[in-house]
Amino acid sequence: MTAPIAISETPLELPYTTSLYRGKVRDVYDIGGEVLVLVASDRISAFDVVLPRPIPSKGQVLNQTAAHFLRAVDSAQGGPVRTHLLAVPDENVMIGIRCEAYPIEMVVRGYLAGHAWRTYRKGGRLLCGVPLPEGLKENDPLPEPIVTPTTKSKVGHDIDISETELIRAGLLSGDDYAELKYYTLELYALGQRMAQERGLILVDTKYEFGQRDGQVFLIDEVHTPDSSRYFYAEGYEARQQAGEKQEQLSK
Repeated sequence: MTAPIAISETPLELPYTTSLYRGKVRDVYDIGGEVLVLVASDRISAFDVVLPRPIPSKGQVLNQTAAHFLRAVDSAQGGPVRTHLLAVPDENVMIGIRCEAYPIEMVVRGYLAGHAWRTYRKGGRLLCGVPLPEGLKENDPLPEPIVTPTTKSKVGHDIDISETELIRAGLLSGDDYAELKYYTLELYALGQRMAQERGLILVDTKYEFGQRDGQVFLIDEVHTPDSSRYFYAEGYEARQQAGEKQEQLSK
């Protein structure tokens, strides 16, 4: 039996390609400045570092999951925002509208997990300018979902930034940030409902946005294990009360 081949990179020769950008996971071909061909490789990125060993078929799973959710949240299907997705001609390939990306990632959290918990455990009660209440335990639900943006870095780690700081730095205008925050919370609420239907809890996730001709688009991926953390809903309350770790799905 032949072992599956992992796709570490894609040396494609596509007509009208004006540039090629290799991200942490995807190879992105700019076709004439109008559309992007995004090829999901089998590379694994963890904590903003590309690991040396790709996993066969990981790119297929990521691409198909991203396509499923992009279709589900698109305004054409009654979702809150238009997405960049145009077509999925191959299991690893997505064709999308080329947008000018906003230089931040909109991270949204509904539970005190991961980075938020580590900050809280060290005594921090302010995350990206958002106050956190006293008396919470790891993986407790927050009173309401919070948006904790980060900068976008092509190399190295993304950095937490508050709304005030990003506006002051000129990364976004106040109006632009308000619009992206609105879409972020709407998308998260939809993602939570979709997760609940499958016996899951969408704990936290991130969204990336771009604009073209004055219109905002959701770009990149959405609600995938690469960009999101899920808990199993069954047994969540019992595990919290017992002080046990939650069973989760994430990268």
